[in-house]
Amino acid sequence: MNQRRVVITGMGLVTPLGHCVNTVWQSLLDGKSGIHELTTLDTTQYKVHFGGDIADFDVGGFADPKEVKRLDRFTQFALRAGGTAVADSGIDFATEDRSRCGVILGSGIGGLWEIETQIERMLLKGPDRVSPFTIPKMMLNAAGGNLSILYRLQGPNFAIATACASATNAMGEAMRSIRLGETDVVITGGSEAAITRMGLAAFQNMKALSTRNDQPQRASRPFDADRDGFVLSEGAGLVVFEELSRAQARGARIYAEVLGYGTTSDASHITAPDSEGRGASAAMRAAISDASLNPDDIDYINAHGTSTPLGDKAETVAIKQVFGDHASKVAISSTKSSLGHSLGASGGIEVVIAAQAVVEGVIPPTINLEKPDPGCDLNYTPQVPQSRQVDVALSNSFGFGGHNACIVIGKVR
Repeated sequence: MNQRRVVITGMGLVTPLGHCVNTVWQSLLDGKSGIHELTTLDTTQYKVHFGGDIADFDVGGFADPKEVKRLDRFTQFALRAGGTAVADSGIDFATEDRSRCGVILGSGIGGLWEIETQIERMLLKGPDRVSPFTIPKMMLNAAGGNLSILYRLQGPNFAIATACASATNAMGEAMRSIRLGETDVVITGGSEAAITRMGLAAFQNMKALSTRNDQPQRASRPFDADRDGFVLSEGAGLVVFEELSRAQARGARIYAEVLGYGTTSDASHITAPDSEGRGASAAMRAAISDASLNPDDIDYINAHGTSTPLGDKAETVAIKQVFGDHASKVAISSTKSSLGHSLGASGGIEVVIAAQAVVEGVIPPTINLEKPDPGCDLNYTPQVPQSRQVDVALSNSFGFGGHNACIVIGKVR
């Protein structure tokens, strides 16, 4: 039986570099950084004063203004990115069988803003003052639930939490749902809003973050010898996945085909990656095999590349294991150098960027890569973009807990 094929027909972003796909893409090519001193928090008592927070965010008309206060920040991000993706796709759900349209989203943490707010209220004012909207705001599935309500989608609707692999796992499961014939259309990707007092303190105190307070825009430097941790960011990246023949029948613009997906576990440490890259390499191999491709068919890798000393080296080792001689030829970049690390949303944001690379034939750069780590000796596209035909791209996402998820996209063949 022929396998149903899946394509991307709509894309939406919320990032520190903007909320328009074309604007974000051009900013990446121009080498701009969205990292700055934090404006949504008072960081006086913190060791880290910068990140990729989004000031003066507006949900953009995708929620009733009266209802916005009942939505945690990560849900608001998802509604804007998802609403933008749906508008971009041109789908009119009023004419669709809504029972065959679903929402599968990822988030590593969910409604941390609401959790903090209500705990503080309880401690200061007592349990009777805790908001009755606390649970509907904080729950991890709130983003997907609200998005399905917005469009009255009655197909599969669930949330995935695999730390920084969440969005990529969500997209992989969305692809599988369409392939298996359960759905025809799925809104998928990830959203995260973890730049809160607790979030910043927790990541800071586990020494995961860069402390380059005097040069925030140069702090995220994947694969550089002077990297000292990741830069905490926030945002959302959502896409519309659709079965190929129905997308073609309605004359949809197709950005890329979703070709393969692989997911594994390191099963070695709750935060540190396997230094030998075994879980990561297995996920890459699984995704490439699922796409019925060989490693040397991959033209571009959007690396997980968070700018941590252990993670970047482990990913390099894993790429070498999978690609062999082709590892030195494939174009690689980490766009977290410009955007920071938005945790469970990062895979959704990065698949949009990978799709743009396929469409435009340009590899976005890894900015701040000035002195390559000797252990990170591949073509990480330092500083400036590279023009290159991209028929197939691989996006990597690796998370705390040992979660690994990779997705392959490419031109429709």
